[in-house]
Amino acid sequence: MQNFGDVVHNWVLLVSFAASLIAQVLKLVVEFAINRKINFRVIVETGGMPSAHSALVTALATGVGQVKGWDSVEFAIATIFAIIVMYDAAGVRQAAGKQARILNQIVDEMFQENPEFNEDRLKELLGHTPIQVIAGSALGIIISLLSSPTGLLSQWLS
Repeated sequence: MQNFGDVVHNWVLLVSFAASLIAQVLKLVVEFAINRKINFRVIVETGGMPSAHSALVTALATGVGQVKGWDSVEFAIATIFAIIVMYDAAGVRQAAGKQARILNQIVDEMFQENPEFNEDRLKELLGHTPIQVIAGSALGIIISLLSSPTGLLSQWLS
């Protein structure tokens, strides 16, 4: 059995998490550019530009393709997984956010006269817009390609 400590040498895993982390930090930069204030909540909230989910899964699929080969079963599995995650982020979760917004509005209108009704509001920003998913996907692919052991960054540094 391999030593669990070897996980720190798994380049595909590390680059995938790095892509997600970079996307989360970029959300802070985008938030500052739009609103001219620092909002650290965006680092841990779902939604926003770019999609960290998309960055993670596309970096994963790209890394698997680079390591195992573009025609490998592993790359096919990672790619299908990435498509499902991105579809969910932009489709199902985005729709759930819209439904939450409408339900919150209904509750606000129906219970204006009865302030004792004290239910928590539903979370409205759950998913991503297609542009946020595309930006996250591009970010994940670029990070994986640049940081590959045989990629552009490695060649440039050597």
